[in-house]
Amino acid sequence: MKHLLQAMKIEVNKMTYLKDPESSDLGKRIIEHSILMIHDMGFDAFTFKKLGEMIGSNESSIYRYFENKHKLLLYLTSWYWGWQEYQFVFATNSIADPTEKLEKAIEIITQPVVLDASYSHINEVLLNDIIINEYSKSYLTKEVDTENKEGYFEIYKRMVLRISEMIENLKPNYMYPSSLASTLLEGSLHQYFLTQHFPSLTDCNKKVTPTEYFKHLVFNSIKEI
Repeated sequence: MKHLLQAMKIEVNKMTYLKDPESSDLGKRIIEHSILMIHDMGFDAFTFKKLGEMIGSNESSIYRYFENKHKLLLYLTSWYWGWQEYQFVFATNSIADPTEKLEKAIEIITQPVVLDASYSHINEVLLNDIIINEYSKSYLTKEVDTENKEGYFEIYKRMVLRISEMIENLKPNYMYPSSLASTLLEGSLHQYFLTQHFPSLTDCNKKVTPTEYFKHLVFNSIKEI
């Protein structure tokens, strides 16, 4: 099953792009170098003009793939959550025990990301760092409700639903499965952000991992139900 998942193309909402970047070498270079540049300079400083100069291509050629850099960010974040979903499904699919299944799910969501050789043009470690630092910029916009209706955040929402269902399977009477699931998914990013930028605001560090913290949080939240 693992080899099957590695061979599969990660599907991203087609409205994020004008031309599928996976369909050409130029498209893949756009994705590869946009990740490198956004990681290096931040999303706010990143422009298609700078990207074009980096890859030796006209700025107009990038606009044939993406309408603007916001749509590019939506593409990158959607790809990331799709990739994470594959890891999530593979790691938990064969586990029958609901406690063990939820524990493994927490590990997959909160553990440090490692490179996946299946996608040579995408550095998942750098992309994960972009998600930690920039993901909120993809939805903290005035267009969020419209983009939500158009399915831009469908994979992320599906991940929350998968976790919520695991919580319900373990504790059917727990009243807040979706809230706890979204707290886990979003909170994991936030804890990594705090360890990088505001270490005094978190107990996660080299000795206490976000995985340990969220296992404690989730299982203690539902244990009395």
